[in-house]
Amino acid sequence: MIQPGLARISRLLEHSSLPWRAVHVAGTNGKGSVCAYVSAMLHAANIKTGRFTSPHLIDRWDSVTIEEKTIDESKFRKAEDAVKLRDSSGDIRASEFELLTATAFELFTQEKVQVGVIEVGVGGRYDATNIVQHPLVTVITKIGRDHQPLLGTSIEEIANHKAGIMKPGAACIVDATNSDSVLQVLGATAREVGAEPFHRSPSDSGQESADLQKYLAKSDLEPHQRINLGLAYRAALIAAQQVAPAVSSRALLEGARESVWPGRLQTLNIRALTGRGEPVILDGAHNTQSAEVLGFYVNERVRTKTGSITWIIAASLGKDLWELLSHLFQSHDNIVAVEFGPVDGMPWVLPVDAESILEVARSLGVDGLLANAGKDVVRSLQLAAKTATGDPIVICGSLYLVSDVLRLLRDIG
Repeated sequence: MIQPGLARISRLLEHSSLPWRAVHVAGTNGKGSVCAYVSAMLHAANIKTGRFTSPHLIDRWDSVTIEEKTIDESKFRKAEDAVKLRDSSGDIRASEFELLTATAFELFTQEKVQVGVIEVGVGGRYDATNIVQHPLVTVITKIGRDHQPLLGTSIEEIANHKAGIMKPGAACIVDATNSDSVLQVLGATAREVGAEPFHRSPSDSGQESADLQKYLAKSDLEPHQRINLGLAYRAALIAAQQVAPAVSSRALLEGARESVWPGRLQTLNIRALTGRGEPVILDGAHNTQSAEVLGFYVNERVRTKTGSITWIIAASLGKDLWELLSHLFQSHDNIVAVEFGPVDGMPWVLPVDAESILEVARSLGVDGLLANAGKDVVRSLQLAAKTATGDPIVICGSLYLVSDVLRLLRDIG
């Protein structure tokens, strides 16, 4: 289970040297993408970079990358074993996420990275990753309502938790498209702790780097992707100037071209599992904001003249299904509900019953196919392929479903 607080992670790492510097990223949506962009940019600038993101995509160790490559499994397990021994011998009783965070940080040290790009797990202020004390820069992405039992029910309470990663003397960059009340909380915290300079991106004046503007002008990125890239670019530039001052902004942007972040508007071929030739869309949208963004993208870019989408949907227990699904479904859509499998290292994460998803679909007036695939993800893919024929299929609702699909495709070769 999730156990907020820094006491246990502090004990796990109290005798560890952490000589690398950090780019620390919090937010509700986009923080993983920002981390992927930042690490790719710094890598392109010949700065040895590690990245720690969660949850893992397919295997636990893919939460940790060094120089844009997943850490070797044997190195991960060796570091993890050492951390777990420290935990048991000291009777620390750390959570799974705290053990994973400590493992990642130890690997950064062992691999002699210069910069660790770190994604907050939940919140920020009491998240295990906030053991980082002297970041090069902090970033706060779009903030919405998620994890309310831990972070509070109001958007301002949630923002206060995210703002907890700010540190004295470290620049902070925030997504300027956040609500005014969120920006007020973030600005007040920055002034209180002395996090400076404090940047909004896109800037209030609209004056962004000329190189960034040229890059965006030639890109086919969605609006939210442009914002995330802008946040990442400014963070990477601030970090690079402190580690390798001669780095050019163009070198960083070249790195952005190489950034890969699976499960976010990813086009995927599922022929090996279904026989379907047409690609599908795989997206980890799992809360109201991300569902709204995905729904807009699907409506603008994907719906054909028939207007019908076949959705494969799973969700974590505790999610507000109506808030999530109302941004996605239209009346003539087809819905295949499924339950993702056990999550390695996160036994407390459980799927919502597939029938509950179909009940919400009915309440939203969906009159297409409503199918319950139970716990069989392969069957959900096959049902969707048979139903959609050549029409669009979108797989979403949970990062854990994304993981299951990608794992199936990997294992089938």
